[in-house]
Amino acid sequence: MDTRTDRDGTEVVTLDQATGAEVARYPVAGPAGVQRAVRSARDAAEPWRDLGFTGRTARLRAWRRDIARGGEELAALIHAENGKSVEDGRAEVVGLLAHLGFAIDNAERVLGRRDVPSTGEQEAWVEHLPYGVVGVLGPWNFPLVTPGAIVVHALAAGNAVVLKPSPITPGAGDWLARAWRRAVPDLPDVFQCVHGFAATGAALTEAGVDKVAFTGSVASGRAVAAACAHSLTPMLLELGGNDGAVVAEDADLDRAAAHITWGALQNAGLGCISLEVAYVVDEVHDALVERIAALAGAVRAGSGEHDPIGPVPLPAQIAVIQRHIRDALDRGAVAVVGGPAGDDDRYVQPTILANVPPDTLAATEETFGPVLSVVRVRDTEEAIARVNAGPYGLGSAVFSRRRGVAIARRLRVGMTSVNDALAFATNTGLPFGGRGHSGFGRKHGDEGLREFAYPHAVTVRTVPAPATAFGRAPGAMAAALTAARDLLESPDELESHGELADR
Repeated sequence: MDTRTDRDGTEVVTLDQATGAEVARYPVAGPAGVQRAVRSARDAAEPWRDLGFTGRTARLRAWRRDIARGGEELAALIHAENGKSVEDGRAEVVGLLAHLGFAIDNAERVLGRRDVPSTGEQEAWVEHLPYGVVGVLGPWNFPLVTPGAIVVHALAAGNAVVLKPSPITPGAGDWLARAWRRAVPDLPDVFQCVHGFAATGAALTEAGVDKVAFTGSVASGRAVAAACAHSLTPMLLELGGNDGAVVAEDADLDRAAAHITWGALQNAGLGCISLEVAYVVDEVHDALVERIAALAGAVRAGSGEHDPIGPVPLPAQIAVIQRHIRDALDRGAVAVVGGPAGDDDRYVQPTILANVPPDTLAATEETFGPVLSVVRVRDTEEAIARVNAGPYGLGSAVFSRRRGVAIARRLRVGMTSVNDALAFATNTGLPFGGRGHSGFGRKHGDEGLREFAYPHAVTVRTVPAPATAFGRAPGAMAAALTAARDLLESPDELESHGELADR
């Protein structure tokens, strides 16, 4: 029960994940419609930029108040279209409000003018300027907070934004755009939402936007990158992950079990940063598996008020999940919780696989479902090597009483939580992003604001400067080079860096 179109293909029709009832209809934007949205966004971008930080902050505050007032309605809409619990829908609303708070409080500090030391002949500074119009392609697994945080940072940096949500969950993005029009009636076209399927997303990347931010699969990310390459449009790509947890022999096993279970199963495992593989040192493997099994066995997928996780709203993903589970079992893994289910069962129940061979599909590819593979390793050196050998590099977790930070610093990933799971995603001041097949660029925090502005270096000459014009005095540069050499060879300079002892 994901989405369907009407007979002439001009609408996206969303269905309630629990009941199958129609939730809403959204008009599909073709290439001409997308172009109109981008043109009107470009017309609005300059006056939005010219408001400056103070003017933009006032309007972002008004938008934040409108979102907070409608938070329950928004959470219910997420629950209907995505299937996750209303409580998880509320968590997305709270997360978006937090990102708005960070952007409001920090945009000027991060992006405003920064004076640079210079000579007495000139002033010099760096300022960060908006790109213009940013196109955002959002996912269905976190339909509000994932694209919403990107939208927030792009707006705070002074850009206009056109968002294309996933056709599975278009409601959250549409709701945000309507809230914007209510809260910012003087510049309603600064943030717009267009709807559709892959063709609409392709049209947005080709509509002359100044930057593209995409969240989705590696395959789709490659297509977006190829489209942007023709116009040299800069990109932010947040792609897949196969995030691992490293559990050392000195880990607090109760804490590790609690956080790993939650990190693997929250949101039905439908997160690019979900913990998919736990690399557990041999001497604590069995004890940890026992604890995880006890916790995961109490988690059920459903649409009831007390069900902690919901369905998998993308039918094609269910086949991937089941294929990974079957491959691991066929290769000798043991399902201590769950196991393969029918491919038509949207409510995929949690599955914990123990003694998983490290080269199985579940351990090497993105499963993207409520499945945790536990791989037994000799020591943390092997665990580190296996995490670093994978093509992804998004998030990770480390559990160790004494060596957690030391282990974390050796993982070639963008984010790590020590003795916790996914905590980096809840801190609005930390950058979020990865490397390798997990994409590039960063959202959230200072880096997320800078992602949507480019540095502009400015110098202002205050006195005549023959050094930067023809006709300067003969030998001026020779004298300057001699002075630089003499300074660097002086005893005071060498002594200050401890170099005299080496001579």
